[in-house]
Amino acid sequence: MTNALIVIDVQESFRARPLWEAVNNPDIATRVQRLVEAARAAGDLVVWVLHAEPGSGGVFDPASGHVRVLGELDPRPGDPVLTKTSHNAFTTTNLQQMLTARGVRHLTVCGIRTEQCVETTARLGSDLGYAVTFVTDATATFPIPHRDAPAEQTVAELLADPRTLRAEDVVARTEYALAGRFVTVTTVAELIGELTGS
Repeated sequence: MTNALIVIDVQESFRARPLWEAVNNPDIATRVQRLVEAARAAGDLVVWVLHAEPGSGGVFDPASGHVRVLGELDPRPGDPVLTKTSHNAFTTTNLQQMLTARGVRHLTVCGIRTEQCVETTARLGSDLGYAVTFVTDATATFPIPHRDAPAEQTVAELLADPRTLRAEDVVARTEYALAGRFVTVTTVAELIGELTGS
């Protein structure tokens, strides 16, 4: 086993926030499930990573009950499920040790948020010597407020603000920043085609 699919933060915490109504990829679970099934069929390791902010009192606090994989997905017994407290999936987990012990040299990454935890994991994975594939349409993100926007904006105010960076632009900028430097950018269909030879 030299390949691993890393599913990052595809968790109920995001769905519990009002901002979920502005997510750019509402069928993220379906796309991730397709990748999971293809990885399992290829004999690859599937690793689930969850983000937690213990003691925060928010939706990422494990006490909230939301720090769990989206209900449509099916981690299997034996699939590693790691909980991180940093943006990347390596720093606060034993992910690198686990991958090294299993001889993994190639990572396929997907998840929520495109430009934050998924991108940060991809960059660090590349710096650690892994070949990284970034499945862009199996990531999801949200519009980003301007740095001078009020902290407590409603979703409607965020979307109405002309300074807001649209989610589609966030994804495009992430692809530009990563492709050819840190990762190979691909899509679910392209990756499954490569895995199945179709």
